[in-house]
This record gives sequence, C-alpha cells and structure tokens, in this order.
Amino acid sequence: MLSAGLPFPDIGTDLFSFDIGGVTFALRWYALAYIFGILIGWRICLSAISRPALWTSAGPPLDRTQIEDLLTWIIIGVIVGGRLGFVLFYQPAYYLANPLEILMVWQGGMSFHGGFAGVVFAALLFCLRQNASLLSTGDLLALAAPPGLFLGRLANFTNNELWGRPTDVPWAVIFPGEVAQACPGISGLCARHPSQLYEALLEGLILGMLLIYLAWGRGWLKMPGALAGVFLTGYGLARNFVEMFRQPDQQFVTEDNPIGHALHFGEWGLTMGQLLSMPMVLVGLALIVFALRERGRTAPPRRAAM
Repeated sequence: MLSAGLPFPDIGTDLFSFDIGGVTFALRWYALAYIFGILIGWRICLSAISRPALWTSAGPPLDRTQIEDLLTWIIIGVIVGGRLGFVLFYQPAYYLANPLEILMVWQGGMSFHGGFAGVVFAALLFCLRQNASLLSTGDLLALAAPPGLFLGRLANFTNNELWGRPTDVPWAVIFPGEVAQACPGISGLCARHPSQLYEALLEGLILGMLLIYLAWGRGWLKMPGALAGVFLTGYGLARNFVEMFRQPDQQFVTEDNPIGHALHFGEWGLTMGQLLSMPMVLVGLALIVFALRERGRTAPPRRAAM
C-alpha cells in the first residue's frame, strides 16, 4: 500500500465564526448542509404537487400548506431520530453511563438510520392527523431526501469524519490529524478512500437523478409507494457497497475483529451500516412489487383488436 495521496482540502468546519463576550458563535458547513438540503427538498416537493398530471386522478397527497407543516415534523424527526439512533446503534454503553450527553447534539453524533426512522414516524403521525396517503407522501419524501444526503456527505468530507479505509488508488486522500498516522504497516502518512464522496455520489446525486427521472419522465408518482421503494432499495444498496471502503466504527474494532463487524459469520460479517441497510433493501423491493401489482390490478382492461 502506498503512502502517497491527494492532499486534503482543509477548508475548516465553519463558514465563519466570531466571539461575543467570550462565547463563540459559528455557522458550520454541516448545519448549512441540513438547511439547504431541507430547502431544496421542500422546493422539489412543491414542484411535484404543482403538476397534477404527475399524479393519479386523486391528485397529490398534500397541498402547499400541508407540506410546509410537514417540514416542521420532519426536522424534529431527523434531529431526534438521528441522535437517538446514534446513541442506541453505536454507543449505547457510553451514553448509558453519561445520559446528559445525549442532549449535547452540538458535540456530533448523528445516525442516518435513526434519522430515517424519525422521519418515518413523524410522517406516519402527520398523515394520520391529516388523513393523507402515507405511500404517496412517502414518495414525496423520497424525492426530497437525496439533496440532503448529497450535501450532508460533502459536509462529512469537509469535517474530516467518516473517512475510508487505507488504499493506494490514485484518488486517495490524506486526511489530517491522527487518522493520517493510523494505517497499519505504514510508518508515515497514509491515504484513504474518500468514502464520504462515494456516498454523496451514489446516495445523493445518482439516486436523486434516478428518482427525478422516474417521477417526471416515467410517471411513477401514479404508483403510490413505488418511488419510496426505489429510494429505500437504492440507498440500502449504495450504503452496503460503500461500507466495504469505509473505515470501521471504532467501537466494533478489536484485535479479533479488525474489520469492525457488528454481526459475525465466521470470518465474514456485516458492519453496523450494512446491518441497518439490508432491511431497507427488502422493504424497498416489497414496496416496488406492491406498487407495480396495484397498477396492474387497477389499470383498465385493453380492448381486443377488431
């Protein structure tokens, strides 16, 4: 393995920061990723509901006011679910011993899968209160999610976190700090996969473009649940793939488990990211099959040729 690689574009974690009375205020790239991801997703949803031809005869599941109300629910679901997911999935013992630190979200520690569960729960409650279609609302949220994933993974890269495994590929990056010295068998600096950028490309850009194409170009919003199924399947497959290049979670790494498997099958195993993503693939495929069958069942019969 080579110790050469591309230098890390160290632009810092903050867009700007300033002190007032000894208190530091900062606008972080990660916060901007959340803000702009939510705003772009909101605009995509508004664009979709403004085109009745994209939907079934029942029309879109929500109007503009309802989408704006749902936005508040989603923000709460992302923050609460993301934090609790990190606590439960990755460091339960630590936070059990230090419960007050669960509230310290500014120290970092968010889980996508936890945030996803929080969004699902918030959307379910909202749809029940509004008597809206859960499947069609799920399709809207599927369209809205990739921009946030794309920007969030870029923020992971600029924050120098969630980096990849050591490698000698030409595009490998030498991340700053202790991680540059932590490669077995290499005495100097070592380069790693920019796994954050892999995820930004697969989970954000490519998956987002596919969903937009299916919604606007192929009429998949007429099949409630289909786009939600594509999102779940696409994210699950992308995450499972990138986990092969991503540095293992340190709490799972031991001398007997250097790959960081959360579930073992002899010498083989699954990381926590893979373990949590596999059910998403299964549920996503089930939703796609269900939506296609429903379309076939409700489609008008073809007339026989004369």
